[in-house]
Amino acid sequence: MEGSDTTITTVTSPSSSVSPPPQSHVVISPCAACKILRRRCVEKCVLAPYFPPNDPLKFTTAHRVFGASNIIKFLQELPEPQRADAVSSMVYEANARLRDPVYGCAGAICQLQKQVSELQEQLAKARAELVNVQCQNANLMALICMEMAQPNDHQSSLDAFGTSPRTYQSNANFLDENNTGLVWEQLLWT
Repeated sequence: MEGSDTTITTVTSPSSSVSPPPQSHVVISPCAACKILRRRCVEKCVLAPYFPPNDPLKFTTAHRVFGASNIIKFLQELPEPQRADAVSSMVYEANARLRDPVYGCAGAICQLQKQVSELQEQLAKARAELVNVQCQNANLMALICMEMAQPNDHQSSLDAFGTSPRTYQSNANFLDENNTGLVWEQLLWT
């Protein structure tokens, strides 16, 4: 028959195959450490959980400063729960050592402590200024209250500052009579 297309499909049943069923074989790429060191990554590789294959820079940095054998020794001496923190600390220190070969992390810590000290000084100065302004406001309010307590007959003889010389004398007498003159004088002159 011309013009007719026929397709032949063969179906094989699983029971007819002679070969054993395929095993679940997962191909895992070697960790970044084993890739860089060009060695076979074994199943119980100490470095594999901490240096994944997608982040080779992490191991390269630590390896450059500490060396692979030292990193392996460090990790083998530590219990499992502390290893991740140790690796992150090693990588951090290695990055700091590459930026500053002499001081490393200690240099960064000293610089941060210096900044903290400077900021504490600025904060202390700002607090002192705030207390000073608050004292000035309190003194001003005390003077206003004392001025309001005085009779208004002395306004005709005001000096250049807008206060009468009599006012200061009467205020001093008022303060001395109440035995609070020393307290007010100390507040006024601080």
